Amino acid sequence: MKDYYQVLGVSKTATEDDIKKAYRKLAHQHHPDKQGGDEKKFKEINEAYQVLSNKDKRTQYDRFGQVFEGGVPGGNPFAGGFSGDFGGFGGGQGGFNVDINDIFESIFDQFGGQPFGGFPGQGGRRRQTYAQGSDAELNLDISLEDAFRGLKRSVSFRTYLVCDVCRGLGHDREKGFSTCSVCGGQGKINVERKTFFGQFAQVKICSECSGSGQIPKSPCSNCKGKGRVAGTKEVSINIAPGIEDGQIIKIQGGGEAGERNGGVGDLYVHVRVIPHQAFVRKKEDLYLKKDIGLSEALLEKEIPITDVGGEKFHVRIPAGFSLQEKMKVPHRGMPKMGASSRGDLYVSFNLKVPKHLSSKAKKLLEDLEEEI
Repeated sequence: MKDYYQVLGVSKTATEDDIKKAYRKLAHQHHPDKQGGDEKKFKEINEAYQVLSNKDKRTQYDRFGQVFEGGVPGGNPFAGGFSGDFGGFGGGQGGFNVDINDIFESIFDQFGGQPFGGFPGQGGRRRQTYAQGSDAELNLDISLEDAFRGLKRSVSFRTYLVCDVCRGLGHDREKGFSTCSVCGGQGKINVERKTFFGQFAQVKICSECSGSGQIPKSPCSNCKGKGRVAGTKEVSINIAPGIEDGQIIKIQGGGEAGERNGGVGDLYVHVRVIPHQAFVRKKEDLYLKKDIGLSEALLEKEIPITDVGGEKFHVRIPAGFSLQEKMKVPHRGMPKMGASSRGDLYVSFNLKVPKHLSSKAKKLLEDLEEEI
């Protein structure tokens, strides 16, 4: 008995989406109309998908190893026609109960054509007449101080801009249009394709008029009818205080201009916070290493520290404090995004021992050792 899970290359815990993806990949690979395709293997794949994509049939198969409704597994799934809705291509009785739109979309993808937006009478997906502008991406390096304070910065990059002569239309509005001679004003053309299932008509967008059915009588000479021209775009970026390394800022409409007012893409700014020489950042907290002398450690003297914002303050090492520990200084870290509070600063102290000691200094230390 065939193992349908093995046929599709999925586990028994595979989700419906996993099964569908595996089926479409294998259907592309083994389709008989493709070079190196295998009709027998293709039918076997469809047979497995017929069972595993149906919740009730899959339950029966998992429990009993076969399906009692709609035929016996292992039979010919094509014998008796297709039970899906072909929108006029013929029905029948039998067990090929898959999403027929998925099958034909997969087939036509192989030929490089636009997929059907559903069969006749099914509505279909709405086609976009003109190409929307692509999104743009930029990397922006800032200092830790900039991330602390926040800043506003302008960036510029090369991309497509809206044509300022025709204001993105691509033509002279007053001159009007003429009907496209290629598609007869329909905006689409029919192309017949021969497939394993027979000969079918594929609907494609007319490349001459880009699906509009009309041709401008007076295209813009500045942008050659595209509605956009190459140029340098400048965008202002607001960086909020507390932004972290690796965060992405989205600027709607900051990307590439589309063809003939087809819409402007967005700009995605990848922020990189440059590592600091003194501070190490972990989320909202900062870590600092501070050199101190022996007297500062023992006499509880004030130790000056400058935080990342440039503000100076002092700390004291309390009696009994271990220099192996970190001293926590509350609210001296980075700002918390969207809040008025700050993280904490953790200071590690490094005791600096003099390279040379005078005889007097050694005597004083010996006396101190006896005293404490």
